[in-house]
Amino acid sequence: MPHLPAWPIWKASPFIRLIVPLIAGITCQWYLVVSAFSLWLLFAFSAFALWLFSAFPLSRQFRAQWHNGLWLHAMLFAIGGLVLYYNDIRNQNPNITRQYVAGKVVLVTIEEPLAEKKQSYKTIASVQAVLFDHSITKASGKILLYFQKDSMTQQLQYGKQLLLYKALQPIKNTGNPGCFDYQRYCAFQGISYQVYLKRGEFVALKIENENLFRKFLFSTREKIITILKKYIPGAKEAGLAEAMLIGYKDDLDKRLVQSYSDTGAIHIIAISGLHLGLIYWLLTLLCKPLAMRKPGKILQPVLIIAGLWFFSFLSGGSPSVMRSAVMFTCLVIGANMNRKISVFNTLAASAFLLLCYNPFWLWDAGFQLSYAAVLSLAIFYKPIYDLLFFASKPIDILWKTVCVTLAAQLLTVPVSIYHFHQFPNLFLFANIPAVPVSSLIIVGEIILCITSVFPAVAAGTGYLLHHVIYCLNTFIEKVSQLPFAVAGDLQINLPQLICLYMFISATAWWLLKKRKTGIYVSLLSILLFTVFQTIEIWNAQHQKKLIVYNIPKHSAIDVILGTKYLYKGDSLLQQNDLLQKFHLQPSRSLHRVNNRNNTGKLPGEKNLFRFGNTSFLLVDQPGKFRTSTSKTPVDIIILLNNPPIRIAELTSVFNCRQFVFDASNKPWKVAKWQQECDQLRIQGFSVADRGAFVFTLY
Repeated sequence: MPHLPAWPIWKASPFIRLIVPLIAGITCQWYLVVSAFSLWLLFAFSAFALWLFSAFPLSRQFRAQWHNGLWLHAMLFAIGGLVLYYNDIRNQNPNITRQYVAGKVVLVTIEEPLAEKKQSYKTIASVQAVLFDHSITKASGKILLYFQKDSMTQQLQYGKQLLLYKALQPIKNTGNPGCFDYQRYCAFQGISYQVYLKRGEFVALKIENENLFRKFLFSTREKIITILKKYIPGAKEAGLAEAMLIGYKDDLDKRLVQSYSDTGAIHIIAISGLHLGLIYWLLTLLCKPLAMRKPGKILQPVLIIAGLWFFSFLSGGSPSVMRSAVMFTCLVIGANMNRKISVFNTLAASAFLLLCYNPFWLWDAGFQLSYAAVLSLAIFYKPIYDLLFFASKPIDILWKTVCVTLAAQLLTVPVSIYHFHQFPNLFLFANIPAVPVSSLIIVGEIILCITSVFPAVAAGTGYLLHHVIYCLNTFIEKVSQLPFAVAGDLQINLPQLICLYMFISATAWWLLKKRKTGIYVSLLSILLFTVFQTIEIWNAQHQKKLIVYNIPKHSAIDVILGTKYLYKGDSLLQQNDLLQKFHLQPSRSLHRVNNRNNTGKLPGEKNLFRFGNTSFLLVDQPGKFRTSTSKTPVDIIILLNNPPIRIAELTSVFNCRQFVFDASNKPWKVAKWQQECDQLRIQGFSVADRGAFVFTLY
């Protein structure tokens, strides 16, 4: 791997200077929302200034180079803003978000094969038109379709057109603090609605709208999945094999995925540069004989690039795969042109092209981790490798594996903690055997697919793969179960993330370039990090909050007092680790609370609680409330588990400021209570409709 060059990196890698204003334009457009007219005006003015500057004499251009840089950056800033503006579904006139109202019929086309879930089938559909009162309006966008399981649904395939008669539901977040922003994630993919369909709520048309290349990709994926399921025994092993080879994750065991995440080996499951590098090596090996003849020298790079991009699309075209595909394409072209290409320039160029194609990948964790890992390898691998020398070749290979794993972690750890709030302490121990074994598995899967025409050979290959995958899974699960495997509940904010990267960059500058300034910058970054951390800890120690979580069909309430929480909720929810990890743990990590030496049960009598000057009442069953001349003052009344009670009954006994209806209640009952609150002019808050209820206790 190359190390930092002696000259400034931006001199040898001009795309680094180009991508910075592009990213700035994309970011500003998302958070500030500049009009398209302003962006086009800035683009036109800066382009005209660049043209005018080029007409000046060379001597004058040399003296005022900063003018050229200024207007070039302004133009790229405008391009970044325009790219995001026209990719944002909120700005697309024919989009479904602007055309649809309840009661309209929607014409859609199924865009991918149906994925089987526990109680439904799921797919994505593209919107073609909206029909209402015998008029047809063209529309665009995507929606999530969930189908009730039956024989008719199984016949639906990619390209099938449907008429949807059921009202679409907008995609909403749970609103639980710290949880994944699912609404934004879907918006970045152009998805704004979802709907659950039963028989009679849609009509399948005989007309099909297919893309032949995509149809070929889907059919190829289906054949590969069928082969893997047929010849690799065990659902867990076959599911991992599908994910590793073509990125198909619908059959993955969730607990197994968590184990890979806890050990820092999740990159094995996610299709990334590791997989594409292996495909590149195989393609180069297979096409090597072509280079012996003159026509083959032209055909060889074409076949390699075609194979790389075919695999990229076959695996789903994730940001990490597309990044690798662009990089390897540049590598192949450069090798055939006998040109030495800077890895930093290639990285910046690939990111530039991918962000122009899809600017929303800038917020994708996989995109960020992918580039951080490759950049970290390019900078730190060789310096780490040069620290020790081993004459023994096997030990040297082992040392190289250790160096790759350590180097990749240096720039990925901060962003990983920022997004996932944990650090795999045993990442080195887990990755040393896992990386070579996973490469062996991928090669074995390719051999299995090739030899599937010979059932006896395929059966033997599948049997061996089953045992290798089983051993790998068992090893990863055992490592993840060790008590010190994961450092969890790590929470850093954006300023702290920037401080960490400042520290890493400055320290590397000091160690690799021998610049003393790096010491001062690194110390300053640690000081700033400590200041931000101190502020966060102080805020956490003085916080007092009531949180009613939005968990469908469940009740969950946290009272946060400083760095401790008191919990009240369903017993079934307490027994479900996955639900807790998804809905409750992000909030508790965000608020920096833990109950390691405390049961955390909410105290109180008859469901009436008081903290400071705030009181709240839980009503989960019909009760006999005694009316009196003086009403009992209660700040908040929380209704849960569908109690058969009217709001008027409660207001006759309690003087309440606000009612909260949690997600365990049925929608029709919540609607009725909300109507009663409106009539009585009392605030009503539906958690299922508006997200988690968060109240600051006073």
